[in-house]
Formats: sequence, structure tokens, C-alpha cells
Amino acid sequence: MLPRLAARLRSTRPMARRLLCPALLLAGALLGAGPALPQAGPAAAPADPVQLKVVGGLANVAQYTRYEEPFWRKRIAELTHGRVVAEIAPFDRAGFRAEEMLPLMRLGVVPFGTALVAVVSSEEPEFNAVDLPGLNPDIATLRQTVRLYRPHLRDLLRERYGIELLAVYTYPAQVTWCSRPFSGLGDLAGRRIRTSSVGQAELFEALGATSVVIPFAEVVPALRAGVVECAVTGTLSGNTVGLHEVTSHIHAMALTWGVSIFAANRAAWEALPEDVRHSLRAGLADLERDIWDAAERETGEGLDCATGRPSCTSGRPGRMTLVPVTPADIERRRALLTSTVLPRWVDRCGEDCTRAWNTYLGPSLGIMARDN
Repeated sequence: MLPRLAARLRSTRPMARRLLCPALLLAGALLGAGPALPQAGPAAAPADPVQLKVVGGLANVAQYTRYEEPFWRKRIAELTHGRVVAEIAPFDRAGFRAEEMLPLMRLGVVPFGTALVAVVSSEEPEFNAVDLPGLNPDIATLRQTVRLYRPHLRDLLRERYGIELLAVYTYPAQVTWCSRPFSGLGDLAGRRIRTSSVGQAELFEALGATSVVIPFAEVVPALRAGVVECAVTGTLSGNTVGLHEVTSHIHAMALTWGVSIFAANRAAWEALPEDVRHSLRAGLADLERDIWDAAERETGEGLDCATGRPSCTSGRPGRMTLVPVTPADIERRRALLTSTVLPRWVDRCGEDCTRAWNTYLGPSLGIMARDN
């Protein structure tokens, strides 16, 4: 398998080769440790379970610890009556960069993996249409956006990467946490703000703030050291890592959500028996529903925990001040989306993005994209 991967690697564009060479070495270690895919032919032992290697979402947050990890470590064996067993590791502890996930799945280095659309969109902007900053102020809108765009996501993954889309997840709402008071979006000018995507950076720069891209695991140290004054991240995930201990004010407005896709290398997927694929799809549909329901619930609970309300049951109570969403914030959010976020996204992506937006999202949302 490694010679085939090396040959495919030589045909990959230079930037991807630089990213994938370390991953290819890691693939050798993974493959040497045991088969990740079912083996065909008379040498295979029918009684042996199929072993899957899965790269999941962010470590130490509820989506992974409460849903993804239990599903793959336990539930999958139950669904397949012991025919499939799986190992899972969060992508930020698996030795991969988040930006690498789609190319690694295309090569089969990661047979089953999770990719954050806001991160992989640095290479493929078209993927991020579902979670542009300011697009989905509530989870009902996000559900509609994902439903409308999902067929296009499925086709993009198949055609460009040879990947089978199996699920779409979301984290709780990503909001703005700051270490000193503010009363709305208009007060953030001049501040250094942690962001995690190009779109977030563009939104805050349009507000007059300075964007600083920092990995999730480094947000709390960055705030404590004064590298940034504010950070955008999830409500409950921020509480989980102790963000309420280094900030004082939290905005109730959802800027983005942290949508991710779970997918499989097409060859790895098709190598599984049909009945196993059917069981996996059914189980993943349930997992997806549970994650979305939890994201809706945990968005509110994260705010409750940050501010120390009695309704905080799964997080650590803080003493933060909740900054309510004002009519001025609502107006500014839409203005930023239409005047900055959407046009800049189209600039990066070009005609493909314009066409995809106007086909799948624009008519329903009442916002059409234009080529500049």
C-alpha cells in the first residue's frame, strides 16, 4: 500500500506534498501496527472482526468525549454484532494538522476522519459556505443551511477527493469572550481577537479589530499571557477548557458554529461488506442527530455556566457578564455578512462559489452572491 501512496503523493501539488510527507511516514507506522481495512481473499480470517481506524474531532470537548468516542469504542461493535471494532483518536492528538485531513483521507492514510470545514476551507473555500461568519445566528438557521448545501458537499467530496460523506456535525455556537468589558460588536475595534478561520478574521478586521489565529488548545494560555484580549470559540467547549477563568464578558451572539464533516476514503468504505455499511450509516445518522441536539442544548448551557446560573449542570460555574444581543448587533451582523464576509469568500473561491451559493443557498436566504 505504501508504494501506491508514494506514487500518488508524487502526483500531488507541491504544497500538499509538503503537508503529506510526514503523514506518509506516520501511515507506515499505522499500517505496520495492524490492518485498518478489511482484507479480502482466502488468507483473510472470516472470524476476525474488521478493524477501523478513525480520526475524530477535538479532544476534551463534549462532542468527542460524550458522543464520538463512545460510539466508536463501544456502540459500533453492538451495531455490527461484533463484526467491526474501531480505534479512535481526536485529530488534534493524532499527529495530523487539521488542514491536512481531506488530502489524508483522499490518500487513504486516514481511512475514516473528521474535518472542520472552516479549517479545510483555507484550501477549499467552497466547503465553508455552510458556516460563514454571521450567516447562522441560531441553530434553526444552521440546520436549514446544512440541509440545503449538503448535496453539494457530498458531490464535492466525491469528485475532488474520492471521499464518501457519512455525517455532518456541529459544535455549540461560537461566541466572543473578552477579558475586559464590551457592550456589543461595535466595542471590539482596536482589540486583538483570537480567530480560527479566514472568514472570522475578515469579519473582525472589518470591525477594526486585529485577528490572531491561535489553535483551540492554546487559547487560554494566549489570553492569560495577554497575547489576545478576546477569543471566538464555543460556549460549552470554552467553559470546558477554563476560558471563563481568564475572561470577564461573553457575547450571546452566535458568529459561527464549528461545522465538521465525517467521511471515509471511498476505497476503504467500499471494501466493507454492504450490510456493515448499512449498519454504519444507520448508526452515524443517530450519532449525527444526537450531536446536533446536544449542540443546541449546550449552546445555552455554556452561556449559563459562564455566567454562573443555577441551570449550569455539566460545566463549571463562572462569574462572567453576559452581553446581550442588541438590535444594533443584529443589523451589523447582516451588514458584515453581505458587505464583507460573502464578497470576500467569493473573491477567494471565484465562479464555483458564486454558482454554488446562488444555486443552493441564495434563494432561500434572500442573499445572492455576485462575481466581482
